[in-house]
Amino acid sequence: MRLRNVTGSREMIADSRFVVHEPFGNKGKWKEIFGNDRPLQIEIGMGKGRFIMELAAANPDVNFIGIEKYSTVLLRAIQKMEENELFNLRFIRMDAEDICEVFDKGEVAKIYLNFSDPWPKDRHAKRRLPSRQFLARYDAVLEKDGRIEFKTDNLDLFDFALGEIEPAGWKLAAMTRDLHHDEEMLEGNIMTEYEEKFSSLGNPIYKYIIYR
Repeated sequence: MRLRNVTGSREMIADSRFVVHEPFGNKGKWKEIFGNDRPLQIEIGMGKGRFIMELAAANPDVNFIGIEKYSTVLLRAIQKMEENELFNLRFIRMDAEDICEVFDKGEVAKIYLNFSDPWPKDRHAKRRLPSRQFLARYDAVLEKDGRIEFKTDNLDLFDFALGEIEPAGWKLAAMTRDLHHDEEMLEGNIMTEYEEKFSSLGNPIYKYIIYR
């Protein structure tokens, strides 16, 4: 993905009330941040925010946090929130590697990974969001019955992700290699910007749901 720099994006993010600016000081305190005891779900690598904003709008009884590393991309999500504010959604600009410093043990109910960077070189495998290294991080913050939902159009990444499940101590709850032609798994599906683009070109979308 090629990112275009937006002058002043970091400053605009710093001024946004939709962004949690000191996430490392809120570990174990997210119920206080949202002011309720509703379950917390997060999307790691949310991009421009379409998926998590539609998800939050459809589930007002759940709190959501969208995590994005790149300021330029996060800014697009903030602009969307300014047009359609959602009380149960907040954003964090951070690297996914730090989630254990931001969320406490069992504090997250579900994690979404959508069209993550494939990091195609073998030496970068541990940077892939469905890698066993990241699955260990997710294990540390997910509640006992928590699940991970992962979608991608990249077959190599999906095959890699499937191979990481068992060694990392996880179990496969559901899987499809053609989401948009899988009636059961497609039910209630919310598309990301990438998903709409790739599926419109006839590309299959791969998805799994895993648990411990």
